[in-house]
Amino acid sequence: MIQLRNVTLRRGAKVLLDRVSVTINPGEKVGLVGRNGAGKSTLFALLNGTLHEDAGDFSLPAHWQKAEVAQNMPETDEAATAFVLAGDTRLMALRDELTRAEESGDGYAIAHAHSDLADAGEHDAGPRAQSLILGLGFRPHELDQPVNSFSGGWRMRLQLARALMSPSDLLLLDEPTNHLDLDALVWLEGWLQRYAGTLIIISHDREFLDAVTGVTLHIEQQQLTRYGSNYSGFELLRAQQLEQQSAAFSKQKDKIAHLQKFIDRFKAKASKAKQAQSRVKALERMEKIAPVLANAEFTFEFKEPANLPNPMLAISDAAFGYGEDNVILSGVNRSVMAGQRIGILGANGQGKSTLVKTIARTMPPMAGNITEGKGLAIGYFAQQELDVLRPQDTPLEHMIRLARDTGAALGQSSREQDLRNFLGQFLFSGDMVQQAVGTMSGGEKARLVLAMIVWQRPNLLLLDEPTNHLDLNTREALGMALNEFEGTVMLVSHDRALLRAVCDEFWLVGRGVIGPFDGDLDDYQKYLLDEAKRLRDQVAKGGAPSGALPAAAVAPPPPAEPRGNPQEQRKAQAQQRQQLAARLKPLKKELEQAERRMASLQQEKAGVEEKLNGTLAAQDMADAGRRLKAITDELDALEERWLALSGDIETAAAATG
Repeated sequence: MIQLRNVTLRRGAKVLLDRVSVTINPGEKVGLVGRNGAGKSTLFALLNGTLHEDAGDFSLPAHWQKAEVAQNMPETDEAATAFVLAGDTRLMALRDELTRAEESGDGYAIAHAHSDLADAGEHDAGPRAQSLILGLGFRPHELDQPVNSFSGGWRMRLQLARALMSPSDLLLLDEPTNHLDLDALVWLEGWLQRYAGTLIIISHDREFLDAVTGVTLHIEQQQLTRYGSNYSGFELLRAQQLEQQSAAFSKQKDKIAHLQKFIDRFKAKASKAKQAQSRVKALERMEKIAPVLANAEFTFEFKEPANLPNPMLAISDAAFGYGEDNVILSGVNRSVMAGQRIGILGANGQGKSTLVKTIARTMPPMAGNITEGKGLAIGYFAQQELDVLRPQDTPLEHMIRLARDTGAALGQSSREQDLRNFLGQFLFSGDMVQQAVGTMSGGEKARLVLAMIVWQRPNLLLLDEPTNHLDLNTREALGMALNEFEGTVMLVSHDRALLRAVCDEFWLVGRGVIGPFDGDLDDYQKYLLDEAKRLRDQVAKGGAPSGALPAAAVAPPPPAEPRGNPQEQRKAQAQQRQQLAARLKPLKKELEQAERRMASLQQEKAGVEEKLNGTLAAQDMADAGRRLKAITDELDALEERWLALSGDIETAAAATG
């Protein structure tokens, strides 16, 4: 078990935990909650051994293996599967032992290494690693792509998969749901529910905590309190405690006042001096009950839209996608009415963001029409919205630029003091309005983006994963603001609490089409599991799955069949491998050619973009722009070819296996 006995933890001169005691039993799944800066990450540093207690005693079984997600961005050309597989450090060490034994020709050592590798799960290590990667939303053709070929968010998913791959008795996860789609989150929940070790999670997703944890540790005012329940149970118990504490504090205040009044009246009188002194000692001995501090909760509201066109927009016979012929969604006929609250559901890669980007005017439709209502004003929160903030600029400079560009049209004041006051509503006060955005936390940047959207008075909100960097209080504030908003909301989110609180209807994006989803989020989770079974059955019959594979489709590898004659087995397996290699050789050759061409194009693209960032003559800039578009289109086409080739390879492998 893990034990903290009168432990004090500091960060610099600041005391974060003061003489706290708690026990975590083997196999418990624990949610660690508290305000930002309360000390959650510091406690993790104690648990993983990078920080030691300043006072008290901390103990953790010496033989326990620990695993956690590395916070550094991986920079490597190693293939995704190999990178995740390396998370199993014991397996890697045993492979090294086998290599050394084979080099030395030591037959006993070779046999011993093979035995140890079998015990470590060598036979299914590759499928287990790939199961984790696919479960977190990657496509089959990406399994062997270099880690560096992925964006930052996807590389952090690989770090998460690598941590899950590591055999562990204690698993520490700090915000593991950030940047996960809902289908990947559902898969992760199932995986963690089956995890046999001790699990401690920091998360701002209440439904995720409820699904996975059974114990909650709450950090507040330098204290650590254990609650034997999930997050919802903790909230209920916490509210009851606060109510009792408030009543006890009020009662104690009355008692203190009575004692003080006696002391003040009689301490100067000789006949009452001893009694007065005893009252002074009683007052000193009294353990003061802390007042219930009212948390400064963050709230905001969207301004009343200037007008509400109805319908907001109408989509007719439309096709959405990118490039010249990469159609993701087709035959789209949908209307968006004033006041609707639409949650957009769909497995990773099915086109949710493509739909939102097209409505937001950042991508044109490939066919059909989108007819906008007169006076449509869109407020768009994109997944990458935080990246487009200027890191060297301050919140005030962002607002001044926004006011200069759109203030007159919106009838908004552009006075600096008014902009300062507005930013104050989003907790940017004092010197914070002059702080460079690049030095701010993800949550602060997200609040700034929300402030900029609110200021523009939209009547249609398009929100694509707005909660990735928001804590629980800000998520709740966003939910309340959206419920009070008089316009229309279209929301893509993996935060089910937000979807439940805001949306009263759902659209399902999948299999190349968009349609209404007749059910709630519990029905949607069942849909994901049914879709997973359909795709597994399709692959088992030798068919290529259409579109991206939902994360829930990735099941753990089945148990190994009982072993027969080892020699005959090896012979049969060798024949199968030879047959499969012959079938896959031309496909793999074309795949390798596509990879080389993509690498060349990526390098050329970087050079063209660098030219465009410099000073060019008008004709040169136009030529560079045309070349950049041609490169982008070819890259898009190659990616689609990759997908097709990888599907063919996977189908051939499944049919042979």
